Amino acid sequence: QVQLVVSGGGLVQPGGSLRLSCAASISIFSFTAMEWYRQAPGKERELVARRPRTGSRIYADSVKGRFTMSTDNDKDTVYLQMNSLKPEDTGAYYCRAQDPSQDYWGQGTQVTVSS
Repeated sequence: QVQLVVSGGGLVQPGGSLRLSCAASISIFSFTAMEWYRQAPGKERELVARRPRTGSRIYADSVKGRFTMSTDNDKDTVYLQMNSLKPEDTGAYYCRAQDPSQDYWGQGTQVTVSS
């Protein structure tokens, strides 16, 4: 069974940084895409960043220039580096992996941006 383990959330002041990790139990090359989503209280879950197996990464307009998605293939882990955090970045962050047959979700990690 594929597992995605998410870590790295926390409380940070506006302007601060956090790095989220999503460690897969299988090779990330197995997936056609990996993504980061977030969900703020009372709002729908939204796509933050996407890394297809081939092609360019894409980012939500609200995080472009501040968030960067990267991978460590040796560790089968994807990261979301979040800089210049704003209060509106607050929410639960999730990792999602897609393969040709189904999607897999990691557990959420809470990010709170507040002074």
